[in-house]
Amino acid sequence: MTVDITEGEKISVSFDGQRCIHARRCVTGEPSVFRANVEGPWIDANGATAGEILAVALNCPSGAITVRRKDGGVEERAPKANKILVRENGPLAVNAEVIIDGYGEMLRVTLCRCGLSQNKPFCDNSHIKGGFTATGEPVSKDSTLAITELVGPVTITPQPNGPYMVTGKLEMESGTGRNVNRVEKTWLCRCGHSANKPYCDGSHKAAGFIAQ
Repeated sequence: MTVDITEGEKISVSFDGQRCIHARRCVTGEPSVFRANVEGPWIDANGATAGEILAVALNCPSGAITVRRKDGGVEERAPKANKILVRENGPLAVNAEVIIDGYGEMLRVTLCRCGLSQNKPFCDNSHIKGGFTATGEPVSKDSTLAITELVGPVTITPQPNGPYMVTGKLEMESGTGRNVNRVEKTWLCRCGHSANKPYCDGSHKAAGFIAQ
């Protein structure tokens, strides 16, 4: 993946265009830094304070924007409660100390769940053109895990031609922030065909889903 790095006096801003889902939280959060519809470089790393730019980066669901402080200020850290947000008709937005098999470590990422992305396992917005429909408000399940337990690394392993195997303590949330489930290990659909989304129900086999 190609990552563009823009250096500022007090902060370095990295942008990974292949992971961007155009949520626009950057251009609406700090338009003096993330300048929409301009020719040439669109990021001005001196356009706001380092803290303000960090706040925008933390609000980027895909992790396309990351920063490195040069002023000794607070850096991005793993959240105090790991979570996966199930987005209506869209991807799975993960915020945790994530380790994705074959892609290393990251703290924010949006994962394809429609099966159509050309950049699997990451979302590339193919769900929009493909007309993917899937609720962002799945039924809640009971769990004995406390919020204070939802810490530590979360490993996501895309299974060959199958689901995501997710290992680690985390909360699954609806699009409105409602607790859907708290798990230590689960298998989540990434083919787009499960009748029990966001969980895998084996439909990838009948659908002939192919993804390494």
